[in-house]
Amino acid sequence: FRRAHTLTVLFILTCALGYVTLLEETPQDTAYNTKRGIVASILVFLCFGVTQAKDGPFSRPHPAYWRFWLCVSVVYELFLIFILFQTVQDGRQFMKYIDPHLGVPLPERDYGGNCLIYDPGNGTDPFHNIWDKLDGFVPAHFFGWYLKTLMIRDWWMCMIISVMFEFLEYSLEHQLPNFSECWWDHWIMDVILCNGLGIYCGMKTLSWLSLKTYKWQGLWNIPTYKGKMKRIVFQFTPYSWVKFEWKPASSLRRWLAVCGIIFVFLLAELNTFYLKFVLWMPPEHYLVLLRLVFFVNVGGVAMREIYDFMDDPKFHKKLGQQAWLVAAITATEFLIVVKYDPYTLTLSLPFYITQCWILGIILVLTWTAWRFFIRDITLRYKEIRRQKQEHRQEHRHEKDKCLSNGDGHSALLDEPNGSKLRERKL
Repeated sequence: FRRAHTLTVLFILTCALGYVTLLEETPQDTAYNTKRGIVASILVFLCFGVTQAKDGPFSRPHPAYWRFWLCVSVVYELFLIFILFQTVQDGRQFMKYIDPHLGVPLPERDYGGNCLIYDPGNGTDPFHNIWDKLDGFVPAHFFGWYLKTLMIRDWWMCMIISVMFEFLEYSLEHQLPNFSECWWDHWIMDVILCNGLGIYCGMKTLSWLSLKTYKWQGLWNIPTYKGKMKRIVFQFTPYSWVKFEWKPASSLRRWLAVCGIIFVFLLAELNTFYLKFVLWMPPEHYLVLLRLVFFVNVGGVAMREIYDFMDDPKFHKKLGQQAWLVAAITATEFLIVVKYDPYTLTLSLPFYITQCWILGIILVLTWTAWRFFIRDITLRYKEIRRQKQEHRQEHRHEKDKCLSNGDGHSALLDEPNGSKLRERKL
């Protein structure tokens, strides 16, 4: 029935598109016709994928919603592959087909500037530096980290990613002007206020979802209108709840998986800034926002698939399709950045930054070797040593019991004296 329904929908859509093209006279504009043909092809593919693609781990508000984003992932990956195989100039000018205002170099901007919290030289408004930072990106930071917390479902991992990204901004501010910020903008406004408050609200929402009773009832079986409205709203909440317990220190496999998740998250965050830089897209452009909305929807599914694969590898024998697509998209975006502006990426890090990263990597590798190799070997050696001591004591106790005389006097003697004693007893 599902296949027949799909073929019917595809047939109707194809007939509708063909009817539209037959009714109107085809314009003699190659660029316009090309864009219209590409859009129609994408619509047909999305229609097919929404009805025929494999279901993911989420079923609310509807499985077709998540199948739609899976197909969008395929389309976006194909678009990235196309951009990757263009020359730098052609790739940037191709963005004009999406928006005619794109394809022009971005103006130079000073993001650091004056970092005084209180500027006595400005008599009109001494706190103008703070008000200048309170733009539309502040709520974007908050909502972004609120949604990331709903995806990751772990306070520890969220804080690690948040703090690590600020260190990356410090390390790479010589490459991108976007990363040059004041110290209080990094740690007070970003980490504590925007990111920290978003993580806190996200954890409170997760706590509420974990305590919620997941007992569903059909909409038409609810007698009151208030109950029907409540049921419609709860349709956009999970069907059931799974608490993520990453436990990164429980095994080497989970530790490497958590490190990989953090690395991909940070790389995807960096791609946001580097793609804007190499493709000449202003930070406030709608394509940047659409990309973030896209990653919010596909990232939640990918995180659930990764957790299921880690938590129960016997049932989930392979990684989910959305997780693989997200990894491929992140890698392709990075390849585009490398190809389009290798000079910026190869700008050498300052010496003190290099020292700090080398020290951090050594500490992580040292802790990993101690926790999963040296510590286990030491514990195993101590356990074997303890078992040998217990076995030796038990053997000695049995020997004492066998060689003891009738009045309880112990016969802890050497072997010849023990033989003479046994002959005297006989």
